[in-house]
Amino acid sequence: MIDLGLRVLAAVRRLVGDHVEHNAYFVDFPRNVPDTLDFWAGLLREAMLDPVAAARLQPGTLNLLDLPRYGRYQHTYADLLAAHDELIPLAKDRVTVLELGGSLRDEARKLYFSLAGSEVPLAAEDLTALRALAAFCAGDRPERVPVRENRAVLNEVRLAAGQPLLVDTVTDVLRVAALCSGGDVTLSTPARLRSFRRAERRILLAALDAVPAAKHGDVLRHREQWKRLGERLHPHEYPQFSSAAQVFEVARGARKAASFGGRVEAALAEGRTGDAVALLEHTPGALLRRLDHLLRTGGGPAVLEAAERAAAHASGRVLLSLREHLQNRLAPVDRIFTNRHGRAWAAADTRSPLDEDALHRTLALLDEEITRRLPDPGELIVDPAVLDVALPLSGKSAAPGLGVLPRGSLSFVDGELLRFFVYWRQAGRSTDYDLSALMLDATYDNPTHISWTSYGNDFATYSGDLTEAPEGASEFIDIRLPHATQPIVIPQVHIYAGERFDEAAEAFFGFMTRDAAQEGRPFEPRTVRMKSDLRGSGRVALPLVFLRGDDGAWRVKWLHLHLSGHPAFNQVEGNRVTTSRLVRSIVERDYLRVGYLVGLLRAKPSEGGHVTYIGLDAPADLPEGARVHTPATLHELIPA
Repeated sequence: MIDLGLRVLAAVRRLVGDHVEHNAYFVDFPRNVPDTLDFWAGLLREAMLDPVAAARLQPGTLNLLDLPRYGRYQHTYADLLAAHDELIPLAKDRVTVLELGGSLRDEARKLYFSLAGSEVPLAAEDLTALRALAAFCAGDRPERVPVRENRAVLNEVRLAAGQPLLVDTVTDVLRVAALCSGGDVTLSTPARLRSFRRAERRILLAALDAVPAAKHGDVLRHREQWKRLGERLHPHEYPQFSSAAQVFEVARGARKAASFGGRVEAALAEGRTGDAVALLEHTPGALLRRLDHLLRTGGGPAVLEAAERAAAHASGRVLLSLREHLQNRLAPVDRIFTNRHGRAWAAADTRSPLDEDALHRTLALLDEEITRRLPDPGELIVDPAVLDVALPLSGKSAAPGLGVLPRGSLSFVDGELLRFFVYWRQAGRSTDYDLSALMLDATYDNPTHISWTSYGNDFATYSGDLTEAPEGASEFIDIRLPHATQPIVIPQVHIYAGERFDEAAEAFFGFMTRDAAQEGRPFEPRTVRMKSDLRGSGRVALPLVFLRGDDGAWRVKWLHLHLSGHPAFNQVEGNRVTTSRLVRSIVERDYLRVGYLVGLLRAKPSEGGHVTYIGLDAPADLPEGARVHTPATLHELIPA
């Protein structure tokens, strides 16, 4: 029991960020933080009075960041602990009761089927887990593997075992080859393909040979990767796979093959909407993804009829994505574009409006089809706190961590003191991350900020700037919510110099909440409400935004955004306009939330006999056999 407890607690400490020492630049933070100008004047005065330091100061331009005591800890972690009282526990502190669970085999199979059968793309960490589970559960075969990346993970295991691959497009084969070579299964980054054994080459070529020639046009999207794969597979040595050899001829340009998307685009460019619809009806998902465009090009009733036929055959994720898209066409706001890495940009919506009757007809059709696919909920029990959580239509943008919800989710902030924290540890070169917060009024204007250039105001305090982290560094910002004079607070993490988030040895962000009367250290693990890894190639991270509603209550909305930023010297003053526009686009967008599916489930006739629970945490008194959906398994609510 003691051994198990130590392992579990070590995992939980890492989950909340308590596995490292969180020191602060100002030892008494949040007390005795000096005024910004007084702090800099004091550093400069000390440097001038120190003969050694003064000798290093060159005439001309003075770099304040080079002052001797700036940006480095001036005390130990033990000094910090001695300067702070113990945390005062509160009755409302959260306690999580762990279930014993089943055997290793049973729990592994359950998680394996959940991840493999997910209707939405998984985060990178979940794909890694699926890879390990697929090898552990090699004898078990999921009924459905709808997501291509998940299928590639399973195919990697099948290839190693000498079994035929599960593919229906040529790109499925390229994904397997990239994954087996340690590359990116999404193919967004070209992989350095390895050499394959003869048995592996035969399986890969056999899979390619089985794909209809009509799909060979997909090769053009990754032409250079296909050329490299041809060099590894030697298709000329296997004359029995003549159709597979044609794939590589298309890649080299020796054989013509028009892609499906190219034929559709050509028809639309020439004004042949009817021909485009006829082509798209063979791929219902693609037709629904282009429905807005087709309706705007004058397709009329024929397009709506085709959409009705396609809705019965498209995936549930496509139906939900289209539903979210169309409900935002009712009251257009700025369009927000995000890629799989969380890089985002906003633009004004210049599209012509859709016909209102056609829009409402399509929404009703989607609601009906989604309801039809939802399972019988039996006795439905719902935690109201989960209703404003956004449906996880993709897991790729969310970073792993504790309390992380999908982009667009809303949840209440339950404390009087809000504290942001960031921790990083450089891998090789000197690295300076800066925690900052941008504050805006209700019109997303009149900005003020807290950062290393502004240590405090009437309701916020900064813990001090650290400019290197060979042993790790932490920065904090306190927001006293009852005294906040601006209703929008946007925490940010900037890379001022050094390694990117995905290059650092470790980097994470989070927030804590406390009551005003609580004391404690700058970092108290039991008060952590959210903690997530910092990742990606962007130079500015925007994890979430805090909003004060008309009722005076504060809520947090998840962003999961990154700005490209500058190669160095990023700071909050330099991206205020971009940040405010991006955040406003996310806040004003009407995301499809769990409450939408709950409404459909409640309207669905039920035969009873079982219990379905949906909430942020599963209570301990649910009947045996209850179907439980928490944030970790919300993807299971997405219908097939």
